[in-house]
Amino acid sequence: MKIIFLGSQGSGKSTQAKLAAKKLKLPVIEMGQLFRDKAASQDSESFQIKRALEVGVLVPDEIAIKTLKSRISQSDYGSGYILDGYPRNYAQIEGLEKDIDKVFYIKVSDQEGIQRLIRRARDDDNLPVVTKRLQVYHELTEPLLSYFRQRGILEEINGDRTIEEVAEDIERRLEDAKVTKQS
Repeated sequence: MKIIFLGSQGSGKSTQAKLAAKKLKLPVIEMGQLFRDKAASQDSESFQIKRALEVGVLVPDEIAIKTLKSRISQSDYGSGYILDGYPRNYAQIEGLEKDIDKVFYIKVSDQEGIQRLIRRARDDDNLPVVTKRLQVYHELTEPLLSYFRQRGILEEINGDRTIEEVAEDIERRLEDAKVTKQS
């Protein structure tokens, strides 16, 4: 099974991706963490990634696609995976495999997302960067929802509930998808 979790910054998509991965026994590909790890290296792409993270813009598409393809090619992804926060725009869809089973869109208000991010206090979660990331999300990532909706694989989730309530909703929808797939 191949699943994508999308949502604005602070929506809880990473938390829900990890919970679903544990339940389904699938590895999670957290693109943000892959980029932060790669930014710490000294290769030719690390400066571009570091700069993008610092100002809240997208990592260049060619680097994002290359990073994802490199990670998916590893042997532990043979039975599927969960993608956390990818793709971020239409160009990055080209780097995706076409057999995605489900896309969960965790929806929260910008105000709620900002409050959650400020509470977690990661280095790149300051207000100007978060505000820029939200702007980029609304401009480039939100339009992808219609693409996944047209493919019939989008599940919209109210992310303003407790972690447990959101996880139960996702689990129920995954069970429904399995039943439908077997029918």
